[in-house]
Amino acid sequence: MFSIGDFSKITGLTIKTLRFYHEKGLLVPAWIDEQTGYRHYGSQQIEKARIVRQLRDLEFSLEQIQDMLADCADEDRILDYLEKHKTLIEAKIRQYRTIVGSLGKIIIHEREAQMAMQNPIFKVEEKTLGPMLIAGVRMKGRYNECGKGFARVGRSFGRHIAGKPMLLHYDSEYREEDADFEACMPIRKDKKADGISTRELPGGPCVSLLHQGPYEQLGRAYAVVLQYIKEKGYEIVMPTREVYLKGPGMIFKGNPKNYLTEIQILVKTG
Repeated sequence: MFSIGDFSKITGLTIKTLRFYHEKGLLVPAWIDEQTGYRHYGSQQIEKARIVRQLRDLEFSLEQIQDMLADCADEDRILDYLEKHKTLIEAKIRQYRTIVGSLGKIIIHEREAQMAMQNPIFKVEEKTLGPMLIAGVRMKGRYNECGKGFARVGRSFGRHIAGKPMLLHYDSEYREEDADFEACMPIRKDKKADGISTRELPGGPCVSLLHQGPYEQLGRAYAVVLQYIKEKGYEIVMPTREVYLKGPGMIFKGNPKNYLTEIQILVKTG
């Protein structure tokens, strides 16, 4: 048996700490002298005390250590527990590294978007759009599925296409899975094509804004346009439009930072 003083020297735990751990039931002495109240510890408790000290240095709470020791009757089981805990921490480290990388990308993208919106070229503009002949495929689903509609129009009308791809939005809100939109292209000549609507798209007074950057950042540009319309007291005429002046090609995706999209919202000004 070791006195509390000797046990303190062996384990690196102060006498005050050993008494505190005794009160908490974390390290109970092997024997207490009934007459003097002196605490004595057995040699089998040395490794347990060292493990407790190291866990406290790693900022494990007393409750965590108590739960661990309650589940692990001997030293081997404690080490097995620590091995499992180490594996969990390593997995979290990998996860945190991924999160740190993602946060870095978000910060870069947001700063680039802020700088782009400060460019005097990209300011809200009022203009009048003329009517145009279009061919379009009305779709329900996710916005990124619009490429299928554009490809269908492109295959059917080929040389008759007379302008940039355009997406008509029939919803007044963002929708995740069931958005209502139409993939359109201006055309020179009308002709029949299965599943494709050809018609004249009306023109009128329009509020527009050029957005440079990935499509995921269009929300920032919409905030500027919609705030402008609200301040002017205009009424939005549906559907709203996105004209893709520069975007991914058929073969090469290109740099999303250089994508150029014009948001066009027809309005009633009176």
